[in-house]
Order: sequence, then C-alpha cells, then structure tokens
Amino acid sequence: MGRWQIAALTATLLVCALLATATGPHPELLAWLLLTPPSILLALVDASVHRLPDALTLPLAGAALALLAAASQLPGARGSWTTALLGAATLGAAFLLMFLISPRSMGFGDVKLAPTIGAVLGWYGWMTLLLGLFAGYLIAAAHGIALLARGKATGKTPLPFGPSLLLGALVGAALGASFA
Repeated sequence: MGRWQIAALTATLLVCALLATATGPHPELLAWLLLTPPSILLALVDASVHRLPDALTLPLAGAALALLAAASQLPGARGSWTTALLGAATLGAAFLLMFLISPRSMGFGDVKLAPTIGAVLGWYGWMTLLLGLFAGYLIAAAHGIALLARGKATGKTPLPFGPSLLLGALVGAALGASFA
C-alpha cells in the first residue's frame, strides 16, 4: 500500500471515529460514515491536482440527500431533511452566484461540492450550516496565511478550496451532532 493510500485510509478511519463519537447511535451516522470515504478522496484529489471531479461531486450531493431522507424516516433522527434540502439549494445557489460574479476566485468544482456541504450542515440547522461554512473559510485562510508566511505562495497562487470546505463541514457536522 502506497503513502497516499495509507493517508487516505487513516484519515477516513479518524473522521469516521470522530463522527461516530459525536453523533452516537442515531440514523444519520450511517449517512456520515458512507459520505466520508468519497469526501476524503475529493479532498486528496483537490489538494494534489486542484480539481473536484464531477464523477464524485455530483453523485455525492445526491447520495447525501438520499441518505439523509432515509435517516429522517427512522426513529431517533436528530436533524431535518427539509433543512438539509434547503441548505443544499441555498449553498449551491450562493456558490454559483459567487462563481458568476468572480470566476477567478472560485473553481466550478467548489460550486458543485456546495450542495453536498449544504445538505450535510443543513441537517442540523442553519446555525450549523453557517458555523461549518465559516470554519471552512477560516481553515482556508489559515492555510493561505501559513503558505504565505513560509514563502510557498503569493497572493496570486491558486489554492484548492475543497479540502477546507470539507474539513469545515466535518467540524460543523461534529459540533451539530454533539449539540443536537
């Protein structure tokens, strides 16, 4: 097994353990566990080649909504499928608008990832969506500042946003689950 495969497997196991601990035995945990491996793969791909492939981003949004719809029908669910759906639509539309206003500031892969992030965070409510989104932007800013400080980037260096968005979604989902 290569270095990237070990990193991906380790990250997947750690994220699944964190989400299982935060969520507990609730139906949405299955959604989080099934969404984690492709999310880790997306983060690694974007970090290495600055691309979020359609083959992963588009099915992931549908899978997130379908899994959360199923979870919402089971006893003990602590979220709202309606808010997840609205979160997906809202974040997708907001990212599309940002892309249309300033295409150089965001890749279209990020736009296609936004509905998944919106669904996952929206499950626990609007505050969780805002918190997770803020965490993603904060992580991206910290990463950029660290690269600037080490001389590894300039103000014009394109940076992948997907890993930060996904990590922010993890933070938001874990906190949302902990306080739901």
